[in-house]
Amino acid sequence: MEIDEDLVRSLLREQHPDLAGLDLHLAATGWSNQLWRLDDELAVRLPRRAQASSGLRNEQQWLPSLAPRLPLPVPTPLRMGEPCARFPWPWMVTTWVPGEPGDRVSITDGERAGDSLATFLRAFHLEAPADAPANPLRGVPLSTLALEFDRRVQDVASRIAVDDVRAVWDEAVSAPEWEGPPVWLHGDLHPANVVVSSGTLFGVIDFGELCAGDPATDLAAAWLLLPSDAAARFFDAYAKADKAMIRRARGWAVHISVGLMCIGQAWERGLPGGQPTWGRAGREALDRVLASG
Repeated sequence: MEIDEDLVRSLLREQHPDLAGLDLHLAATGWSNQLWRLDDELAVRLPRRAQASSGLRNEQQWLPSLAPRLPLPVPTPLRMGEPCARFPWPWMVTTWVPGEPGDRVSITDGERAGDSLATFLRAFHLEAPADAPANPLRGVPLSTLALEFDRRVQDVASRIAVDDVRAVWDEAVSAPEWEGPPVWLHGDLHPANVVVSSGTLFGVIDFGELCAGDPATDLAAAWLLLPSDAAARFFDAYAKADKAMIRRARGWAVHISVGLMCIGQAWERGLPGGQPTWGRAGREALDRVLASG
């Protein structure tokens, strides 16, 4: 979906006219959504593809109650925009989370960032209610993603140590599965979905994959976000991960890292949905997880 300033301003004018005159400029374009900054305190988030719509609905329903207990800033939904003749999907106005996206500015203070990430996930990973959203690609047994993992590996096989990557994956798939109750998950904790300030983790954004399931999905962030040698301190601070969970988290980390590399490669080839900074972020994260074995 092509989104420009005229479209965003017209949607505001039609549905939230008191906001239509505020300063507006494009902040970021992701895989599923586009983010426009609205004055100093707000943001407008619009899906770029149909499958992102349900994620926005989930954010609208659940984030206002989850956000107050979280120790880092998150984009709290304030108003919802409904589908209309000019735009076929729901959209929303949220609070703005300041900082630079983690795929553009790396975390350099591993100790502070690791402690902040652990504190955030301990607060977030609480048992979810029975009606929490499910996600077929997050929080599930890794074995159910084998075909998708194979496709990703094949796409970037010339750029990675395939045998080493598969060894981490196989070890993760063979680990005991999560037997606890489903807990709340962000579901997509890669560098483009956090913001960085003063070298450390400052906020968490894009809850479009919000769901419930195995916390190992989010714990992959130990390698996806943090500098080398910071994972051990992070897991000590998190304090709720056994060896099986850490094995599964490493599997999620290689799965997501290779996926980021695929999206970066798509940008190099001029394909839709490619992102110029994601390939490097995925490569660096993959190197970290392989080195941690």
